[in-house]
Amino acid sequence: MPERVLATDAALELIELLKGKHGPLMFHQSGGCCDGSSPMCYPDGDLIIGDQDVLLGHIGGTPFYMHKNQFDYWKHTQLIIDVVEGRGGMFSLEGVEGKRFLTRSRAFTSEENEKLQQQA
Repeated sequence: MPERVLATDAALELIELLKGKHGPLMFHQSGGCCDGSSPMCYPDGDLIIGDQDVLLGHIGGTPFYMHKNQFDYWKHTQLIIDVVEGRGGMFSLEGVEGKRFLTRSRAFTSEENEKLQQQA
């Protein structure tokens, strides 16, 4: 089964660093308000997850969510969470590290889409 969200080695390293400092974490793909459309990293439980949030999967053992309305646009796409130098979202934990998480993506193949539809 194709994974809806993956992380690069650099992102996994940063997740482990942040876990060491903050304990369990969670991600939510921002929908574009204050921080653009960045993956936002929080201490687990700091953001209330509601009925309209979709769990896409886990990266580095950390749950990754997206609002259902946004998911409807991105459901044909695999998200690849990466890290780049620089300051990112002001609410996301990695900002003080001088790095920011970044979402890259690729469209699922026809075969992958069929498998995902069968799973739903």
